[in-house]
Amino acid sequence: MGYRPQAVVINERAVEHLVEFCQANALHKLFMVADRNTYAAQGEAVEAALRDAGVDLKKIVLTSEEVIADAAHVLDVLVAAGRESRTYLAVGAGTLTDITRFVSHRTGAAFISVPTAPSVDGFASIGAPLIVHGVKITVICHAPLAIFADINTLAHAPRPMIAAGFADMLGKLTSIADWRIGHLLWNEPYDESIAQRTLAAVKICIDNVEAIAAGSPAGIGRLMDALLESGYCMLDFGSSRPASGAEHHYSHYWEMKLLREGRPAVLHGAKVGVATVMVAGLYDKIRQLSRQQVSDLLEASAWPTRAEEEARIRAAYGDLADDIIAEHKAFLDVTPERAEAIKRAIWEHWDEIQTIAAQVPPAHQIAEWLRCVGGPTTAAELGFDDTERDLAVANGHYLRDRFTVRKLVRVLGIEHS
Repeated sequence: MGYRPQAVVINERAVEHLVEFCQANALHKLFMVADRNTYAAQGEAVEAALRDAGVDLKKIVLTSEEVIADAAHVLDVLVAAGRESRTYLAVGAGTLTDITRFVSHRTGAAFISVPTAPSVDGFASIGAPLIVHGVKITVICHAPLAIFADINTLAHAPRPMIAAGFADMLGKLTSIADWRIGHLLWNEPYDESIAQRTLAAVKICIDNVEAIAAGSPAGIGRLMDALLESGYCMLDFGSSRPASGAEHHYSHYWEMKLLREGRPAVLHGAKVGVATVMVAGLYDKIRQLSRQQVSDLLEASAWPTRAEEEARIRAAYGDLADDIIAEHKAFLDVTPERAEAIKRAIWEHWDEIQTIAAQVPPAHQIAEWLRCVGGPTTAAELGFDDTERDLAVANGHYLRDRFTVRKLVRVLGIEHS
C-alpha cells in the first residue's frame, strides 16, 4: 500500500490551488513534463501561474509525433531534468503521467499530477505501465504528491479521450470478475472491499453515461472521480489486479503489435473498451453452460504441455518470447497433478463461477454504453482485422501471471466454439 495524494482538486480553480499548494509546502523548484498538445491545453497556463508566483520552473515539452512510455522518452526527460533536486509536474494524461511517475520515483523525487483529460484510471495509482524491450510491463513506483485537475480543461478534452476514460472504467466489470475467478482457482490475493469499491466507481459512470457523453462539467467530474477511485483501489491493494484482467491483456497485446509494426497508437481505453466487450462475451458463454456440459468439457479437455505453450508463445511473440515465457512461468510449470486439481476446483466451484459470471453485464449491454459515449465497440473500429482480433484472444493471456476467464475457457476447451 502506498501513500495517497495529499491534495486532490477537481474544479475550475485547480491551477490556483496548485500554486497555493506549492507555496504552502515550500515547493519552489519544479520540473514540468508535457507534450505539445498538453502544453497548449494546460501547461502554458500552469507555467505562467507558477512563474508569477516566483517558482523556479524548468520544463520539457516532448515533441514526438507519438509520445509513448518507453525508454527513449524516459531518457529525454532524465536528460532535460538534470541533477538538481526538483519536484516533478506531470501535465497530461496517462502516458505523460506514467513517464513522470517512473522518472521521479527512480530519481528520488515527488511528483504532482495535472491531468488534462479523463482518459485513464492511473493518475492516483502506483503503477507505471511502460514498454521495455517491446514488452508492456507495469513498474511499481509511487502515487502523486497531489492532483490538480481543471474541470473545464477536462470537459474540453478530445471526445475520444473522454470515451476512452469511460471505457477504461467499464473494463473493471470484467477485471473484477477475473480477479474473483483468479482467487477461486489460482489462489490469487483478493480483497472484497476493494472489489466493491471498484464496482461502485463503475456504477457512477454508468449512472452518468448521458452526462459524460454530453461532456458536461458535472458528468466529466463524475467520470474523473471514478477514475481516481479506481486508482486509489490499485494504490490500496498494492497492484493493478483490481483494475486489470483479460480485457487489459488483449489491449496490451494490440499495443505491442502496433509498436513492433510501426503503426499509429490507439488510445489505451479505446482498446480496453473493445476488449471488454469481447471478454464479456466469454462470460456470456460461461453463463450458458450446465453442470453436465462442464463435466463433459472437463473430461475431454487436456492441459497443454510446456513444449506446446512455448511453441505458441514463440510463434506469437518472436524476439519477445523469452520475456513472455519468464512472465508466464507459473502456468508453464503446472504439473499434471496440479492441472487435475484445477479442473476439480472448477467443477467443485461451478456454482460460484456462475454467480461471478452473472454479475458481468451481457456483451451487448457493454457495447451499448460504449456507443452512447462515442467509443468503439469492435476491433475493426480500432483498425484491426479479424486475424489481429483473434491473435489478441489467443495470445494476450500469456502476458500476465493471472488466472482469468480467458484461462478458464481454455481449460474447458470452449475458446473457439
